[in-house]
Amino acid sequence: MNDLTGRRAIVSGAARGIGRAIAERLVAGGARVAVADVDGAGAEDAAAELGNGCVGIACDVRSTADVTAAVATAVDAFGGLDLLVNNAGIEIAKPAVEITDEEFLGILDINVVGTFRFTKAAVPALAAAGSAAIVNMASVAATAGGPLLSTYCASKGAVIRFTESVAIELRDAGIRVNAVCPGIVQTDMADRLAAPIEAIAPIPFDDLIALKQGRFGTPGDVAEMVAFLASAQARFITGSHYLVDGGLTANLF
Repeated sequence: MNDLTGRRAIVSGAARGIGRAIAERLVAGGARVAVADVDGAGAEDAAAELGNGCVGIACDVRSTADVTAAVATAVDAFGGLDLLVNNAGIEIAKPAVEITDEEFLGILDINVVGTFRFTKAAVPALAAAGSAAIVNMASVAATAGGPLLSTYCASKGAVIRFTESVAIELRDAGIRVNAVCPGIVQTDMADRLAAPIEAIAPIPFDDLIALKQGRFGTPGDVAEMVAFLASAQARFITGSHYLVDGGLTANLF
């Protein structure tokens, strides 16, 4: 297990799903985690269950004020910050010609601008730590287009380019920046995608995943990669993105 003893982290969108699994894995490695989520009550409940001095913070990543306050709360609680995980995100499964301006911009605001907001707010504290890391949640949707997912694909592609650029800018500050690209993971988001994708796919959604990935991914599969990238074992890795997709993008049959 990657040793994260003493590491101080903030994870956005961590009240449930992949974010919750990431928080749990970081705590298991010895870290203290600020659980930030638009569901403030859920964030507080998650922090209480995680223990180890974790804190729950109500935070809407669409609000610069919320994000700035969340980082300040984490720094005050832990005395500093070593790790930021930009996990908060949403999706929409809809033909591109039916997506409204508000829907398109709304997804970009959370998935891309939210990542920017948290990064900008956290950099001073991360730089002060001397050896810090940022892990951004992208997706296999960043590497190839998919039907009904044009907006989501666009947003996650932007996350990868943002990751690469910021990694260069922050290298001399001692901050590594990487991205993780999950395949289809068994979460509420995957459940919402099933019906619209089945409507256009030649086989049921579950059979499609079995054919492409072998099985659904789990939040824990993704959390293991995040924990590695947060650890000293990844000290020479920055500006990269990593697929955690069971071979989905390789089309293994």
